[in-house]
Amino acid sequence: MDCLDERILRKVIQGDQAAFAELYKYYRTPALKFCTALLKDEEEAENIIHEVFIKLWDRRSQINPSLNFTSYLFTCLRNMAFDHLKKMEKNNQLKQVYLEKMAAAREEEVDDKEVKFQLLYSAVSLLSEKRKQILYLNIEEGKSYQEIAEMLMISKNTVKNQLVKAKQFLREKVDMATL
Repeated sequence: MDCLDERILRKVIQGDQAAFAELYKYYRTPALKFCTALLKDEEEAENIIHEVFIKLWDRRSQINPSLNFTSYLFTCLRNMAFDHLKKMEKNNQLKQVYLEKMAAAREEEVDDKEVKFQLLYSAVSLLSEKRKQILYLNIEEGKSYQEIAEMLMISKNTVKNQLVKAKQFLREKVDMATL
């Protein structure tokens, strides 16, 4: 193909698209095998080949037809494949760092929730017995204001007021402790 290479290359250098298509057709299969062997991904190998041939077309005026074009082409393919592999490795490293940061953030979040739960538990212990009882019946047992009022023989408004005050007290204690 050396004579054919030189003749075709001269046409390519002059901007002959048909000659470029012929050059591409001739080298596509061996280039695909070469890149696929390096990348282990035929679709990405195809992308690399296209990129290299686009660059060849853009820089066709710099091609020296008297030099070994095959060697030049496969060196370009190898370099671009290696660049791709480096980029993939860097992406994997960035992904790993991101996953590690997310795991650390989740652990921190769990720790924060645990601390808040402990603060809340401590704050609940500071409530009066009556407010603790009303809070428990409302939150833990899901009783309505009316049901709690009937059980404890107090007014519905008293239940409501006691719950509002209890929740406000708990919110303040937990918020102050987390500052």
